[in-house]
Amino acid sequence: MEVLAALNLGDVAQVFSKMGMFPVFDVAYYIVSILYLKYEPGSVEVSRRSPVASWLCAMLYCFGSYILADIMLGSSPIDYFQHNSHILLASAVWYLIFYCPLNLFYKCVAFLPIKLVLVALKEVVRTRKIAAGVHHAHHAYHHGLFIMVIVGYVKGSGVALISNFEQLLRGVWRPDTNEILNMSFPTKASLYGAILFTLQEAHWLPVAKSTLILLFTLFMATSKVVMTARHSHGSPFALIESWVCHLLFGSPLGGSEEDHHHAPAAAPSSPLKTKEELSEGARKRKAKKAE
Repeated sequence: MEVLAALNLGDVAQVFSKMGMFPVFDVAYYIVSILYLKYEPGSVEVSRRSPVASWLCAMLYCFGSYILADIMLGSSPIDYFQHNSHILLASAVWYLIFYCPLNLFYKCVAFLPIKLVLVALKEVVRTRKIAAGVHHAHHAYHHGLFIMVIVGYVKGSGVALISNFEQLLRGVWRPDTNEILNMSFPTKASLYGAILFTLQEAHWLPVAKSTLILLFTLFMATSKVVMTARHSHGSPFALIESWVCHLLFGSPLGGSEEDHHHAPAAAPSSPLKTKEELSEGARKRKAKKAE
């Protein structure tokens, strides 16, 4: 704690925790979320065939965590849609990514240096959502530590958790992509972050909430930027998880979990890599047809 005081980290954390997310950070969140939607196989075709279905999918990508958390806490699932400015902003991003002439907006935000900045800004919003989810659950269930963890987890990764429902809107059913069975790094990080914020909310973690928000944001933003820049599908938790699973659950050290994270580097079966390759291939084919 003396080191933190010497670095004046407390004041920086206080200022950072009070920063407003709207509109800059929220726009980045919407752009990256809908960008990943466009990577999904068949999403472009759906946007041409049924703009309404495409818009609903985009709204789930942007606000799915709020919808799922509201359902769990007994609120209306459409409660967040009362925020007109957020809905209009996300809708504008959806329209530009899917329907901008010459695909200019998509090409700009998919340009790697710009994309890295947007990814970092998105992680700022994710951390705030986890902290807000835990705080909200704490007020509703003061002693429900597990409820706090679950709600914070859902707030941070709700989009991935309802991805199967979103696939149904696009006319696709892929139960093998269930996020619980194959947890990605953001989903795992959201769970660990929810645990940390729950411990802090229960005063079991001797760290100020603003400091925890700053530190966890730095970790998430740095990890995601590095992974995106390297086109990596690994996880900073892989080694620790492998050891813990071997110790507690008897799974082989460096077993399936580690293989799962390293497999995309050797095989083209990675979901994210396949989406990007399919999207890139589709763009090249369209360009040749236009010529």
